[in-house]
Amino acid sequence: MKVHLLFAERDPELNLRLPPRTDDVIRDLGLTPLLDTMAGGDVDLRTQLAPTVLAPLGSPAEIIYRQDVLDDFLRMPELADALYRLSLHAVDSPRRSRTWLFGKEPSSVLRRSRDILAELLIDLHELRTLADQHGPRCSSAGLRAFFANIQTELPDDYLTLVEDHLQRLQFPTGVTMTAQLGPGGQGSGYVLRKPESIRRTWRQRVHLGDPDSYTYRLPDRDEAGARALMDLEAIGINLVADALAQSVDHIRSFFALLQFETAFYSGCVRLDRELETRGLPRCRPTPRPVEELALTAHDLYEVNLGLHLGSQVVTNDLLADGADLIMITGTNQGGKSTTLRALGLAQLLMQSGATVPASDYRASVASALLTHYRREEDASMASGKFDEELARMSALIELLEPGALVLLNESFAATNEREGSMIARHVVDGLRAAGVRVGYVTHLYELAAGLQELDLHQLEKSTDSGARPHAVFLRPERCADTERTFRVVPGEPLATSFGPDLYRRVFGDDQPVPAQKSVPALKGA
Repeated sequence: MKVHLLFAERDPELNLRLPPRTDDVIRDLGLTPLLDTMAGGDVDLRTQLAPTVLAPLGSPAEIIYRQDVLDDFLRMPELADALYRLSLHAVDSPRRSRTWLFGKEPSSVLRRSRDILAELLIDLHELRTLADQHGPRCSSAGLRAFFANIQTELPDDYLTLVEDHLQRLQFPTGVTMTAQLGPGGQGSGYVLRKPESIRRTWRQRVHLGDPDSYTYRLPDRDEAGARALMDLEAIGINLVADALAQSVDHIRSFFALLQFETAFYSGCVRLDRELETRGLPRCRPTPRPVEELALTAHDLYEVNLGLHLGSQVVTNDLLADGADLIMITGTNQGGKSTTLRALGLAQLLMQSGATVPASDYRASVASALLTHYRREEDASMASGKFDEELARMSALIELLEPGALVLLNESFAATNEREGSMIARHVVDGLRAAGVRVGYVTHLYELAAGLQELDLHQLEKSTDSGARPHAVFLRPERCADTERTFRVVPGEPLATSFGPDLYRRVFGDDQPVPAQKSVPALKGA
């Protein structure tokens, strides 16, 4: 039996190695609280669903396949949890078996496998019931094929036959087998036979007529004979014990796959419920091919912040179709890093097949999603902070390929403005030239101004009247009274650090603000 709820044509890798630098992505994007929310505090569920979220899909067709399955689960929210709990119960069946401590002798293997299979048979009956109840209501190719497979492979007569075999394997009338005499009078050709019926005729009960077979009973103290008889029994049931053990492993492997695949959908349903409860928008995103450079988002918000603040969370619109660079500049505490993190989380959720925290999200798939965020000072580092940034960037670049998305937050800010801008400019230019999309939050005005000047120059040289900028520049919105809205809006980089805001917060609104000089843009980046 096949599950194929995550992929149309293949099984997922249960021991999947996560993409390189995944720990950085988890840390920088704040994925831990999101995964905890999806798991609802269930550690085992979190362990099962995390690899699916952290290993993004690479094609729109694969994403759409999962989205269709998720749509069915969202219409029947109880189904995903029911399938996950059922599979968890089945995988855990050996722990409930009373014979789990038995040895490796054929008789022990047979008894243990028989007991576990009896437990699994209950789960198979329940799975068949779920298929009958929910199969007709499904519209996705994945769930329709899954339930149709269950109904085909587990018909009523088959389940009844399995129950009958399990009863026979109790050997209520003893082990029946045939053998032949081999060389030297040794037995050979042992074959286990169908046990005799436990029902006897009245003639047999009163011992009338000739016996159908001859019987030899071992003396009570014949230990050697008992061992020989046990050896004969082991030879007879060895093949059956092995076949039954393989059947148990096969069924448990199926349920292990079902547990892994439904864990993701169970988490997605729980996340959708949490967002709905808080009145937050969420949508089925539209994945586009990597070469399209699509990115349009409306009412995008950072999902962890949304789960904390509810409907009071600030949302943003991002219109960056055709752009390979999104640069966010401006004052501190204005929402820059939150917006970058919201973009990374939305992209990761879209490429895992989940819903996205926005009212609309349309984006090209990324071949990889990597982050390079500023780190706090670490006294244990063998070199300086700037050297550490360069080393991390070097390792990150080795992993990149065309179509990747890299998010940088205050990278190369651990040195002076000119040196940091120069190095960052070389890195950004190189990434864009290699077909990598970049999202960058920075205070480096020289870097931002130089990149904007380059973008304007390329637009002026373009012969296409409908050409769009290859870079989008955003900055925190500021009201006339300097109040922050925590929204980011299109705007060119500014050479000011917004010192008056800081001055008023420290010294009070009634104090005059000293004259402020703007810093001219440096050339030659």
